[in-house]
Amino acid sequence: MSVTVERLTEDDKEQWLELWKGYLEFYKADLPSQVGLDTWRRIINPDGDVDAYKAVSADGDMLGMVTYLFHGTTWSSAPRCYLHDLFTVPEARGKGVGRILIEAVYADAADHDADQVYWLTQEFNYQGRILYDKVAERTPFIKYARKV
Repeated sequence: MSVTVERLTEDDKEQWLELWKGYLEFYKADLPSQVGLDTWRRIINPDGDVDAYKAVSADGDMLGMVTYLFHGTTWSSAPRCYLHDLFTVPEARGKGVGRILIEAVYADAADHDADQVYWLTQEFNYQGRILYDKVAERTPFIKYARKV
């Protein structure tokens, strides 16, 4: 499968929103549509806090997307990179698309002198976890959250 990784552009909005919808369905998440539109604006805004890539087939179809952001931490003088969202269309899974998106984030993190790229996934994401076990080290941290 011939795939290229590129930055998202204004012209990608509709395809990205379709991937976003698929991503939310995969995780059984029900978010207001405004959250997707706000996320899109943050990605496209040159001063926004969210960066993103798309994986594109030779035919120009968007096969996957990844969003990530950089932040400071009290555990290092260097920034950290949080890989926030990673999604590929079902027909692209297991074909290296997720891996090349992660590697693009790794390269950008290195360019920003980040000391770590990390992410979370749900327990049931077995296919994703097979890839993640190959490209990163699972940590012992458990996430806690509370809405405020």
